[in-house]
Amino acid sequence: MQGHLSVWLVKHGLVHRSLGFDYQGIETLQIKPEDWHSIAVILYVYGYNYLRSQCAYDVAPGGLLASVYHLTRIEYGVDQPEEVCIKVFAPRSNPRIPSVFWVWKSVDFQERESYDMLGISYENHPRLKRILMPESWIGWPLRKDYIAPNFYEIQDAH
Repeated sequence: MQGHLSVWLVKHGLVHRSLGFDYQGIETLQIKPEDWHSIAVILYVYGYNYLRSQCAYDVAPGGLLASVYHLTRIEYGVDQPEEVCIKVFAPRSNPRIPSVFWVWKSVDFQERESYDMLGISYENHPRLKRILMPESWIGWPLRKDYIAPNFYEIQDAH
């Protein structure tokens, strides 16, 4: 079943895939990485002016990586704002997704965290560098196939 946003995107010739609805009734759409930036701009102009959150996850060991965006359409005088969840999948071998920093500035630290933990490179992000791990850290700690390097914690001796 398609939601009203999916129907609107189809009507305007915008390529996507409907993934149905989550447990709260929020429409979920899949967008290809090469289409993501232009569709993000269109969604912003359409009224989805608030980026509630961005996160990323590893779909399966050796499989795809996903970047997830939760967008909200806020209008004056509306008690129940419209929400949509956008999923953009990227191959593990070259996980590149266009950054939407220039559309929603609040995605800055969130895309950096996804880069730091999963290695998804957000193209055209102005400050894409590690945010949680040291710059010298090797690998992407939240990938399911990540193998932790030998790590020895120095503790105070009492």
